Amino acid sequence: MSIQKQAQQTDSGRIVVFPGGASLGSKRAKERLKPATGEVEDLRKYESDAEPDDYRRRMIINVIAFTFIVLLTIAGIWLVDQLALLRKQQDCLSFGRKNCSDLTIRN
Repeated sequence: MSIQKQAQQTDSGRIVVFPGGASLGSKRAKERLKPATGEVEDLRKYESDAEPDDYRRRMIINVIAFTFIVLLTIAGIWLVDQLALLRKQQDCLSFGRKNCSDLTIRN
């Protein structure tokens, strides 16, 4: 076995304290210097059993939000199209042309 593998197997971890770092008297520094116990805190305090999930209500809200985004996108496309049409008409008028209205082609 190599020396590195042996060192990894025997060392469970070391804390190296550098001078000029956090003061040793502070609470955080003391907590950092404590050896890890390997225990995990109880996570039940983060569970929320106050209300059960209402999937039907959530899906209705999702459909409403999706519809709003689609309508907003359609309105944005229409607005950009109208602005482009207005710009074309203003360019036509600024060149001094007289017939700047849209022409429809009939077959």
